Amino acid sequence: MSKLKIGIIGCGSIAKHRHIPEYAQNPNVELVAFCDRAEERAAAFAEQYGGKAFTDYEELLALEELDAVSVCTPNALHAPISIAAARARKHVLCEKPMATSREEAQAMIEAAKEAGVILMIGHNQRLMPPHVKAKEILQSGTLGKVLTFRTAFAHGGPEAWSVEGAGGWFFQKDQAFVGAMGDLGVHKADLIRWLLDDEVVEVGAFVGTLQKENTDVDDNAVLILKTEKGTIGTMAASWTHQPGEDNSTTLFCEKGVVEIGTDPVDQVIVRRVDGSVEKYQVGAIATNEEGGQTDSGVIAAFVESILAKKPSPIPGEEGLKSLEVILAALDSAEKKQVVQVVQPIAR
Repeated sequence: MSKLKIGIIGCGSIAKHRHIPEYAQNPNVELVAFCDRAEERAAAFAEQYGGKAFTDYEELLALEELDAVSVCTPNALHAPISIAAARARKHVLCEKPMATSREEAQAMIEAAKEAGVILMIGHNQRLMPPHVKAKEILQSGTLGKVLTFRTAFAHGGPEAWSVEGAGGWFFQKDQAFVGAMGDLGVHKADLIRWLLDDEVVEVGAFVGTLQKENTDVDDNAVLILKTEKGTIGTMAASWTHQPGEDNSTTLFCEKGVVEIGTDPVDQVIVRRVDGSVEKYQVGAIATNEEGGQTDSGVIAAFVESILAKKPSPIPGEEGLKSLEVILAALDSAEKKQVVQVVQPIAR
């Protein structure tokens, strides 16, 4: 079987630490092209892994041998590049948030459908072993329904992570669209939807810039969420959590509590109403901290979907539903009231 020919568009940190090494270790993949507006970044990866370097993604997409691309650019470029890739008949793995508006997201979905290619969004939280285990426990039914929850994703900000550092695209609204809420919050919106197998229908949000300077995006957001089945909870996203990270979720159920990522050793802890406690060591949640770059699972799932000719586990429709939660949060913060989440219409 011939290997899938993969191109990387955007050679920043998410490509460097996740996409490129995970493709490189996949026996079914050959990295053949790298594109970045900073020519030296693309050239460095082309030299390391083989393939061609580009500064124009249209030229990369013109490669006939190319099967698929990862879109790892600033958020504002996700939609135009993904749409162009789909029209060039390339499968697309796009980083999150998938777009800066529902119109852009819907256009991405339509372009992929019309071209008959896969569009997958990089919401890796739902593929992390602790979250997979937690969902398995919830689906067993032994804890009853989830009544409330709290979930957070917080670290000190993208300065140390991004190749551009302080003042880079993460901090510029015209390129990033939103700050911590889009960078981290959309991950947790997606996770809660997936864990609960439920949709968020109402959002109340406080969104602001509390510490970061020289930026026009948020560095903190705290949301109150209500789901279709009546579950309520809080979600926090922060770029001012120092030291360390918080990537934890706690689910308060009718017959017990599930703690995810609250303990460094036991990644999932179940405390039942009968007093029993179950602890599971299933592998860590990937983090940006030193030594925390565990396999995201996203690249392997994307490659498998292409080879097996089956839908991706995180299609564009799922990315749009999670984006809608963030759009509702922005609306809520601006209006200073609880708002309804727009439910995407199936087409």
